[in-house]
Amino acid sequence: MKLLDDLKNLDRNNIGGWPKSVKNFFKVLLFVVIVLAGWYFIISPQQDTLQNLAGKEEQLKREFSEKQAKSVNLEALQQQLDEMKDMLRQLLRQLPSKTEMPELLVDVSQTALSAGLQQELFQPGVEVPKDFYAEKPIQLKMIGTYHQFGTFISGVASLPRVVILTMHDVSLTPLSKPTAGAEPGPNQLLVLQGTVKTYRYLDDSETGDTAGKAKNKKPGGRK
Repeated sequence: MKLLDDLKNLDRNNIGGWPKSVKNFFKVLLFVVIVLAGWYFIISPQQDTLQNLAGKEEQLKREFSEKQAKSVNLEALQQQLDEMKDMLRQLLRQLPSKTEMPELLVDVSQTALSAGLQQELFQPGVEVPKDFYAEKPIQLKMIGTYHQFGTFISGVASLPRVVILTMHDVSLTPLSKPTAGAEPGPNQLLVLQGTVKTYRYLDDSETGDTAGKAKNKKPGGRK
């Protein structure tokens, strides 16, 4: 072919004298190289960016649709939230306050005595403040019958203030080992031993103090 012959006989020192067919060949070759380089270095990265942006657009559309659906019911949801907060405040106010706590512990102890229980131990511990309430652990050991313990629980439930007693590591065991083959009777003495916790609500000043202490507390448990 004439083009191949021209390429074989090229004079590299006389580029201006190359045949027109050879010049056109190199022009086309240079154009193809430029197009491929432009595609690889410019267009291809932009396509990847475009695909990523298209995926992000779909995600933003979904998020917008979800937020729009929530915003439509925002006023009703806010009203429900306010009602729930009011209900929570009312329920918390049914718990004993700080000033009522000592009297409440006396009432619980007196209720146990009125039920006929023998108190071996009734020792309130250090109060532990939480987010919006405080818990008071009580170590106790009581001796009585099954019915006496039932009367005690019923009496605590009927106190003027709401009293919540939660059991922690509490055991209820017979005072003495029953005779072999004999079934436990209703008058058998039982021992209730362990720790119970009762709760009270924190007023606004206390919750503020608790939040301030938690904010000022440094890592490692030091202030």
